[in-house]
Amino acid sequence: MSYSPPSSDRGLFGLLLGDGRPALAVVGLALAVAGGFAVFVAARGEFLPHDVAFLGMTPGDLCAVNECRVVHFMVHDRVAFGGALVAIGTMYLWLAAGPMGHGERWTWDVLAASGAIGFASFLAYLGYGYLDTWHGAATVTLAPLFLAGLAAARRHIAWRSHESRWFKRPVWLTSWRDRVCVGRVLLLVVAAGMVGGGLTIMAVGMTTVFVPEDVAFIGMGRAELRAINPRLVPLIAHDRAGFGGAVCCGGVLLAGVVWRGELDRAGRQALALAGLAGFGSAILVHPAIGYDDLWHLAPALGGAAFFAIGWWLTRAAPPRLG
Repeated sequence: MSYSPPSSDRGLFGLLLGDGRPALAVVGLALAVAGGFAVFVAARGEFLPHDVAFLGMTPGDLCAVNECRVVHFMVHDRVAFGGALVAIGTMYLWLAAGPMGHGERWTWDVLAASGAIGFASFLAYLGYGYLDTWHGAATVTLAPLFLAGLAAARRHIAWRSHESRWFKRPVWLTSWRDRVCVGRVLLLVVAAGMVGGGLTIMAVGMTTVFVPEDVAFIGMGRAELRAINPRLVPLIAHDRAGFGGAVCCGGVLLAGVVWRGELDRAGRQALALAGLAGFGSAILVHPAIGYDDLWHLAPALGGAAFFAIGWWLTRAAPPRLG
Protein backbone atom coordinates (compact mmCIF):
# COMPACT_ATOMS: atom_id res chain seq x y z
CA MET A 1 0.00 0.00 0.00
CA SER A 2 1.37 3.42 -0.94
CA TYR A 3 0.48 6.93 0.11
CA SER A 4 -2.22 8.81 -1.72
CA PRO A 5 -1.80 12.52 -2.41
CA PRO A 6 -3.74 14.91 -0.18
CA SER A 7 -7.08 15.93 -1.65
CA SER A 8 -8.39 19.47 -1.66
CA ASP A 9 -11.42 18.62 0.52
CA ARG A 10 -9.31 18.12 3.62
CA GLY A 11 -9.10 21.82 4.39
CA LEU A 12 -6.10 24.06 4.93
CA PHE A 13 -4.43 21.86 7.52
CA GLY A 14 -4.86 18.82 5.31
CA LEU A 15 -3.20 20.62 2.42
CA LEU A 16 -0.31 21.77 4.61
CA LEU A 17 0.26 18.42 6.30
CA GLY A 18 -0.43 16.26 3.26
CA ASP A 19 0.22 12.64 4.19
CA GLY A 20 2.03 13.64 7.37
CA ARG A 21 5.49 12.87 6.09
CA PRO A 22 6.53 16.49 5.41
CA ALA A 23 5.78 17.44 9.03
CA LEU A 24 7.68 14.42 10.36
CA ALA A 25 10.60 15.20 8.06
CA VAL A 26 10.70 18.78 9.40
CA VAL A 27 10.89 17.40 12.93
CA GLY A 28 13.73 15.08 11.91
CA LEU A 29 15.62 17.91 10.23
CA ALA A 30 15.12 20.18 13.25
CA LEU A 31 16.47 17.49 15.59
CA ALA A 32 19.52 16.89 13.39
CA VAL A 33 20.27 20.63 13.16
CA ALA A 34 19.77 21.10 16.90
CA GLY A 35 22.09 18.18 17.59
CA GLY A 36 24.76 19.58 15.31
CA PHE A 37 24.45 22.96 17.00
CA ALA A 38 24.77 21.35 20.44
CA VAL A 39 27.96 19.56 19.38
CA PHE A 40 29.39 22.77 17.88
CA VAL A 41 28.72 24.86 21.00
CA ALA A 42 29.95 22.20 23.40
CA ALA A 43 33.11 21.51 21.37
CA ARG A 44 33.96 25.20 21.68
CA GLY A 45 33.69 24.90 25.45
CA GLU A 46 30.81 27.38 25.58
CA PHE A 47 27.51 27.40 27.48
CA LEU A 48 24.20 28.59 26.13
CA PRO A 49 23.01 32.01 27.37
CA HIS A 50 20.28 30.61 29.61
CA ASP A 51 22.79 28.22 31.21
CA VAL A 52 25.09 31.13 32.07
CA ALA A 53 22.11 33.08 33.43
CA PHE A 54 21.02 30.11 35.56
CA LEU A 55 24.50 29.45 36.96
CA GLY A 56 25.64 33.02 37.26
CA MET A 57 29.00 31.72 36.01
CA THR A 58 30.71 31.47 32.65
CA PRO A 59 32.77 28.51 31.43
CA GLY A 60 35.84 30.63 32.11
CA ASP A 61 34.80 31.00 35.74
CA LEU A 62 34.31 27.24 36.09
CA CYS A 63 37.59 26.46 34.34
CA ALA A 64 39.39 27.94 37.32
CA VAL A 65 38.12 24.93 39.33
CA ASN A 66 40.19 21.73 39.33
CA GLU A 67 41.93 22.16 35.96
CA CYS A 68 38.67 22.89 34.12
CA ARG A 69 37.43 19.33 34.63
CA VAL A 70 33.90 20.40 35.53
CA VAL A 71 33.56 22.17 32.18
CA HIS A 72 35.16 19.25 30.34
CA PHE A 73 32.71 16.85 31.97
CA MET A 74 29.78 19.01 30.87
CA VAL A 75 31.22 19.17 27.35
CA HIS A 76 31.41 15.37 27.31
CA ASP A 77 27.69 15.04 28.14
CA ARG A 78 26.59 17.71 25.70
CA VAL A 79 28.60 16.44 22.73
CA ALA A 80 27.21 12.94 23.29
CA PHE A 81 23.67 14.34 23.56
CA GLY A 82 24.11 16.33 20.35
CA GLY A 83 25.35 13.27 18.50
CA ALA A 84 22.34 11.27 19.70
CA LEU A 85 19.99 13.98 18.39
CA VAL A 86 21.70 13.92 15.00
CA ALA A 87 21.25 10.14 14.89
CA ILE A 88 17.55 10.36 15.77
CA GLY A 89 16.95 13.13 13.26
CA THR A 90 18.69 11.11 10.53
CA MET A 91 16.47 8.09 11.16
CA TYR A 92 13.32 10.23 11.21
CA LEU A 93 14.25 11.74 7.87
CA TRP A 94 14.83 8.32 6.32
CA LEU A 95 11.62 6.85 7.75
CA ALA A 96 9.58 9.79 6.48
CA ALA A 97 11.21 9.83 3.05
CA GLY A 98 11.22 6.09 2.46
CA PRO A 99 9.49 3.28 4.41
CA MET A 100 6.54 5.35 5.58
CA GLY A 101 5.59 5.93 1.98
CA HIS A 102 4.60 2.26 1.71
CA GLY A 103 1.96 2.61 4.44
CA GLU A 104 3.59 -0.03 6.66
CA ARG A 105 2.28 -0.03 10.21
CA TRP A 106 5.68 -0.57 11.84
CA THR A 107 6.96 2.79 10.63
CA TRP A 108 4.10 4.66 12.33
CA ASP A 109 4.44 2.62 15.51
CA VAL A 110 8.20 3.16 15.74
CA LEU A 111 7.91 6.90 15.20
CA ALA A 112 5.12 7.16 17.77
CA ALA A 113 6.98 5.13 20.40
CA SER A 114 10.31 6.88 19.94
CA GLY A 115 8.65 10.30 19.88
CA ALA A 116 6.74 9.55 23.09
CA ILE A 117 10.00 8.67 24.85
CA GLY A 118 11.95 11.56 23.40
CA PHE A 119 9.45 14.31 24.12
CA ALA A 120 8.42 12.87 27.50
CA SER A 121 12.06 12.85 28.63
CA PHE A 122 11.78 16.64 28.89
CA LEU A 123 9.67 16.04 32.00
CA ALA A 124 12.73 14.53 33.67
CA TYR A 125 13.53 18.09 34.75
CA LEU A 126 11.06 17.50 37.59
CA GLY A 127 13.68 15.22 39.13
CA TYR A 128 16.49 17.78 39.18
CA GLY A 129 14.74 21.15 39.24
CA TYR A 130 16.29 22.91 36.25
CA LEU A 131 13.79 24.04 33.63
CA ASP A 132 15.76 24.48 30.40
CA THR A 133 13.79 27.17 28.60
CA TRP A 134 15.34 26.45 25.18
CA HIS A 135 14.61 22.75 25.53
CA GLY A 136 11.09 23.61 26.65
CA ALA A 137 10.52 25.94 23.70
CA ALA A 138 11.76 23.27 21.27
CA THR A 139 9.46 20.68 22.84
CA VAL A 140 6.43 23.00 22.71
CA THR A 141 7.19 23.78 19.05
CA LEU A 142 8.08 20.35 17.70
CA ALA A 143 5.77 18.09 19.71
CA PRO A 144 2.52 19.48 18.16
CA LEU A 145 4.04 19.29 14.68
CA PHE A 146 5.14 15.71 15.35
CA LEU A 147 1.67 14.75 16.61
CA ALA A 148 0.01 16.45 13.64
CA GLY A 149 2.28 14.54 11.26
CA LEU A 150 1.43 11.23 12.95
CA ALA A 151 -2.28 12.03 12.85
CA ALA A 152 -2.15 12.86 9.14
CA ALA A 153 -0.07 9.78 8.36
CA ARG A 154 -2.42 7.51 10.28
CA ARG A 155 -4.99 7.65 7.48
CA HIS A 156 -2.54 6.01 5.09
CA ILE A 157 -1.37 3.11 7.24
CA ALA A 158 -2.37 -0.46 6.39
CA TRP A 159 -3.48 -1.28 9.95
CA ARG A 160 -5.02 -4.65 9.15
CA SER A 161 -2.20 -5.92 7.01
CA HIS A 162 -0.89 -9.28 8.23
CA GLU A 163 2.61 -8.23 7.23
CA SER A 164 2.47 -5.26 9.62
CA ARG A 165 1.90 -7.29 12.77
CA TRP A 166 4.71 -6.83 15.25
CA PHE A 167 4.70 -10.37 16.60
CA LYS A 168 4.69 -12.02 13.19
CA ARG A 169 7.98 -13.84 12.60
CA PRO A 170 10.12 -11.58 10.38
CA VAL A 171 11.26 -13.05 7.09
CA TRP A 172 14.93 -12.48 7.91
CA LEU A 173 14.81 -14.66 11.05
CA THR A 174 15.91 -17.89 9.40
CA SER A 175 19.10 -19.57 10.57
CA TRP A 176 22.19 -18.76 12.62
CA ARG A 177 24.15 -19.76 9.52
CA ASP A 178 22.64 -16.84 7.62
CA ARG A 179 24.86 -13.78 8.03
CA VAL A 180 21.97 -11.32 7.54
CA CYS A 181 20.09 -13.00 10.38
CA VAL A 182 23.17 -12.83 12.63
CA GLY A 183 23.71 -9.20 11.67
CA ARG A 184 20.17 -8.21 12.57
CA VAL A 185 20.34 -10.06 15.87
CA LEU A 186 23.52 -8.17 16.74
CA LEU A 187 21.81 -4.88 15.92
CA LEU A 188 18.86 -5.87 18.12
CA VAL A 189 21.29 -6.56 20.96
CA VAL A 190 22.70 -3.06 20.47
CA ALA A 191 19.18 -1.61 20.48
CA ALA A 192 18.32 -3.41 23.72
CA GLY A 193 21.54 -2.12 25.27
CA MET A 194 20.70 1.42 24.19
CA VAL A 195 17.21 1.27 25.69
CA GLY A 196 18.51 -0.15 28.96
CA GLY A 197 21.51 2.16 29.05
CA GLY A 198 19.43 5.21 28.20
CA LEU A 199 16.94 4.50 30.95
CA THR A 200 19.79 3.96 33.41
CA ILE A 201 21.50 7.22 32.45
CA MET A 202 18.21 9.10 32.74
CA ALA A 203 17.54 7.56 36.17
CA VAL A 204 21.06 8.41 37.35
CA GLY A 205 20.63 11.97 36.09
CA MET A 206 17.41 12.36 38.05
CA THR A 207 18.87 10.88 41.27
CA THR A 208 22.57 10.41 42.08
CA VAL A 209 23.72 12.31 38.94
CA PHE A 210 27.24 10.81 38.94
CA VAL A 211 28.73 7.33 38.79
CA PRO A 212 32.05 6.62 40.56
CA GLU A 213 34.07 7.05 37.36
CA ASP A 214 32.59 10.53 36.89
CA VAL A 215 33.58 11.55 40.42
CA ALA A 216 37.10 10.24 39.85
CA PHE A 217 37.44 12.25 36.63
CA ILE A 218 36.03 15.49 38.02
CA GLY A 219 37.98 15.11 41.25
CA MET A 220 35.05 16.09 43.46
CA GLY A 221 31.59 14.89 44.39
CA ARG A 222 28.14 16.44 44.66
CA ALA A 223 28.75 18.15 48.00
CA GLU A 224 31.93 19.86 46.75
CA LEU A 225 30.22 20.93 43.52
CA ARG A 226 27.33 22.38 45.49
CA ALA A 227 29.82 24.34 47.57
CA ILE A 228 31.13 25.92 44.35
CA ASN A 229 27.63 26.71 43.05
CA PRO A 230 24.36 25.22 44.35
CA ARG A 231 22.92 25.31 40.82
CA LEU A 232 25.76 23.37 39.22
CA VAL A 233 24.54 19.86 40.05
CA PRO A 234 20.97 20.50 38.75
CA LEU A 235 22.43 21.77 35.45
CA ILE A 236 24.67 18.72 35.06
CA ALA A 237 21.76 16.46 36.03
CA HIS A 238 19.69 18.06 33.27
CA ASP A 239 22.39 17.22 30.72
CA ARG A 240 22.62 13.62 31.90
CA ALA A 241 18.87 12.97 31.93
CA GLY A 242 18.45 14.54 28.49
CA PHE A 243 21.22 12.39 27.05
CA GLY A 244 19.70 9.26 28.60
CA GLY A 245 16.32 10.02 27.07
CA ALA A 246 17.90 10.51 23.63
CA VAL A 247 19.81 7.22 23.87
CA CYS A 248 16.65 5.35 24.87
CA CYS A 249 14.74 6.98 22.00
CA GLY A 250 17.47 5.93 19.56
CA GLY A 251 17.38 2.37 20.86
CA VAL A 252 13.63 2.11 20.24
CA LEU A 253 14.13 3.44 16.71
CA LEU A 254 16.93 0.96 15.98
CA ALA A 255 14.95 -1.99 17.36
CA GLY A 256 11.89 -1.22 15.26
CA VAL A 257 13.84 -0.63 12.07
CA VAL A 258 15.88 -3.83 12.45
CA TRP A 259 12.91 -6.00 13.43
CA ARG A 260 10.56 -4.92 10.65
CA GLY A 261 12.49 -2.81 8.13
CA GLU A 262 13.84 -4.09 4.83
CA LEU A 263 17.23 -2.40 5.27
CA ASP A 264 17.72 -1.55 1.63
CA ARG A 265 20.63 0.56 0.46
CA ALA A 266 19.09 3.82 1.69
CA GLY A 267 18.20 2.26 5.04
CA ARG A 268 21.70 0.95 5.60
CA GLN A 269 23.13 4.34 4.68
CA ALA A 270 20.82 6.03 7.19
CA LEU A 271 21.84 3.52 9.85
CA ALA A 272 25.52 4.11 9.08
CA LEU A 273 25.16 7.89 9.42
CA ALA A 274 23.15 7.53 12.63
CA GLY A 275 25.69 5.11 14.07
CA LEU A 276 28.62 7.36 13.20
CA ALA A 277 26.90 10.36 14.77
CA GLY A 278 25.73 8.58 17.91
CA PHE A 279 28.62 6.28 18.75
CA GLY A 280 31.27 8.54 17.22
CA SER A 281 30.37 11.55 19.35
CA ALA A 282 29.92 9.51 22.53
CA ILE A 283 33.29 7.77 22.15
CA LEU A 284 35.59 10.38 20.60
CA VAL A 285 34.73 13.11 23.11
CA HIS A 286 36.31 11.04 25.90
CA PRO A 287 39.93 11.09 24.69
CA ALA A 288 39.43 14.70 23.64
CA ILE A 289 38.85 15.72 27.27
CA GLY A 290 41.10 13.10 28.88
CA TYR A 291 38.28 10.96 30.30
CA ASP A 292 39.87 7.65 29.35
CA ASP A 293 38.45 5.24 31.93
CA LEU A 294 38.01 2.00 29.94
CA TRP A 295 35.37 0.62 32.31
CA HIS A 296 33.29 3.74 31.67
CA LEU A 297 33.83 3.50 27.92
CA ALA A 298 33.26 -0.26 27.64
CA PRO A 299 29.47 -0.12 26.93
CA ALA A 300 29.93 2.47 24.16
CA LEU A 301 32.90 0.65 22.64
CA GLY A 302 31.12 -2.71 22.78
CA GLY A 303 27.94 -1.23 21.34
CA ALA A 304 29.86 0.43 18.51
CA ALA A 305 31.67 -2.82 17.68
CA PHE A 306 28.45 -4.86 17.65
CA PHE A 307 26.74 -2.16 15.61
CA ALA A 308 29.53 -2.08 13.01
CA ILE A 309 29.66 -5.87 12.68
CA GLY A 310 25.87 -6.18 12.55
CA TRP A 311 25.60 -3.42 9.98
CA TRP A 312 28.26 -5.06 7.80
CA LEU A 313 26.58 -8.45 7.93
CA THR A 314 23.25 -7.03 6.76
CA ARG A 315 24.68 -5.97 3.40
CA ALA A 316 23.20 -7.59 0.31
CA ALA A 317 24.78 -10.88 -0.69
CA PRO A 318 27.23 -10.55 -3.61
CA PRO A 319 25.98 -11.97 -6.93
CA ARG A 320 27.07 -15.48 -7.75
CA LEU A 321 29.36 -15.94 -10.72
CA GLY A 322 28.68 -18.47 -13.41
